[in-house]
Amino acid sequence: MGEIVERDYELDFGRFGLAAPVSRPSIPFGAQTIADVLEQPLRERPDSEALVDRNSRYSYAELDGAVNAACQALMGFGIRAGDRIAASSFNSADLIIAFLASQRLGAIWIGMNRVLAPREKLYLLLDCEASLLLIDDENLSGLVSSLQDADFKPRIVRMNGTLQDDEWRVAVREAAGAPRADVAIDPHAPALISYTSGTTGRPKGAVHSQHNVAVVAAAWVARGDWDVGLRRGCAQAFTINNIMIRAGVLAFAGGGTLICMDRTDPEGVADWVEKESIEVLFAVPTMLHDLLMDPRVSNRRLPSLVRPLTGGASLPDNVRRAFRERFGSEVQLVYGLTEAPTSVAQTDPTEPFVPGSSGRAFPHLEIGILDEEQKMVALGEAGEVAIRASRTGAWAGVYTPLLGYWRRPEATAQALKNGWLLTGDVGRLDEEGRLYILDRRNDMIIRGGANIYPAEVERTMEEHPHVAAAAVVGLPDDRLGQVVAAVVQPARDEPDLAEIDAWLRTQLAGYKVPKYYYVADAMPRNAMNKIVKPTLRDWIGSGELRLALETSRRKPPTTQVPG
Repeated sequence: MGEIVERDYELDFGRFGLAAPVSRPSIPFGAQTIADVLEQPLRERPDSEALVDRNSRYSYAELDGAVNAACQALMGFGIRAGDRIAASSFNSADLIIAFLASQRLGAIWIGMNRVLAPREKLYLLLDCEASLLLIDDENLSGLVSSLQDADFKPRIVRMNGTLQDDEWRVAVREAAGAPRADVAIDPHAPALISYTSGTTGRPKGAVHSQHNVAVVAAAWVARGDWDVGLRRGCAQAFTINNIMIRAGVLAFAGGGTLICMDRTDPEGVADWVEKESIEVLFAVPTMLHDLLMDPRVSNRRLPSLVRPLTGGASLPDNVRRAFRERFGSEVQLVYGLTEAPTSVAQTDPTEPFVPGSSGRAFPHLEIGILDEEQKMVALGEAGEVAIRASRTGAWAGVYTPLLGYWRRPEATAQALKNGWLLTGDVGRLDEEGRLYILDRRNDMIIRGGANIYPAEVERTMEEHPHVAAAAVVGLPDDRLGQVVAAVVQPARDEPDLAEIDAWLRTQLAGYKVPKYYYVADAMPRNAMNKIVKPTLRDWIGSGELRLALETSRRKPPTTQVPG
């Protein structure tokens, strides 16, 4: 057997400001941990195809062997239980295998989206104190100068996700045939950190246990609409933990096939669906829109696609109807959030479409609509959407909330109140238990499925010497759902907005940079000196604020998209 790695779990909770779980329930069926998610398909269908990327195919037996070898490789890089592993690379089987291996070792996985700017990646690395960074060469080249000036430096291992040898592939190949590492996994210990920006503009890490993730997978399978053997394709970035869970872990929990797609353009997505007979497609609304509207794929019918799924942004009803008419399948809508983790509710493919509905809660969860004192409002009334463990049936008490925000005990206390996880979204429930989301989470902008927090963009803009104050809002867009608009109060009479825009692109991921810039001599402020954004939106809508700069529409990326 592999090396036994011991871990002081109590130290983890206390040192990093996390709350140890009040209860330690078991899951009614299925794997209790991510580390064991391959066990059932290994017993029942070891030779069935489990994982596909552009360069390789793995049966469940082969995938299990590759994960064992990857565990040995990670231990060779010095990884032990509780260490943080950050990953920022292309979609590939290598990335999926590394994630599964991290969970078998009891390490903590941090996905870092490739599209983040170097300084954004550096902040995450420093905040979580990553011991190891798995990263592709192109991505690393932009990060080198930032790392050189940092006091804390993780070990860097190159992972390019191609057939060419890199440090990761060589290490895994040399460990081929390794037995499974003999590591005792605590299902309720920290296992993943998912970074999400907040009202302060600084990203904060939502910490989840393997139990938190495994219960989502088991509950999704328990719904009965995830038939064993379906081929699931995903072009969204697997370096986003929600995507790794929603597409990767769930595929294996159901004994299906995961196809790691490496293109997001309409032709590339259609090629993948046709070539691999993809039945379930995880896609942001923008991707579904482009499959319909792009003339290059106007004659593609994608007959294998029976279960398209989307989340992260509202799907325009005309796109939903056109997708059904063109491809013959109803798009299923998923509501979720990073802190849950991932999915909370989903529409039912066996029922007629209900306009505005995000479906019903998964069986392990209860959704509540609360007033400001965390008390239930009357049925049908609007309030804050909150979730907690189901209180009846086989799933009663099984769900446990996030362990907290990494080193942010105050933020944890704001999110977890009176037994509820507060989402910040405004919604209502109908008599059938269907959820309707009425307003976005606080001021968050959802652009093409990507979450953008205005405070982060504003804080960065205000670092520029020519910006006295900045306010960022979302404006409607037919294709992306929303786009980013910034109102600038200049620090001098005639600010060079093009120069500010160019500088901002060196500081933030491109999808966060405003498309529209407006100029205001002074910001509308309330008694607490806070900018009144509804007034700014009114000014923009009425034309009272002049549009000073519209950046050109850039060609959509063809390799990765934020999600």
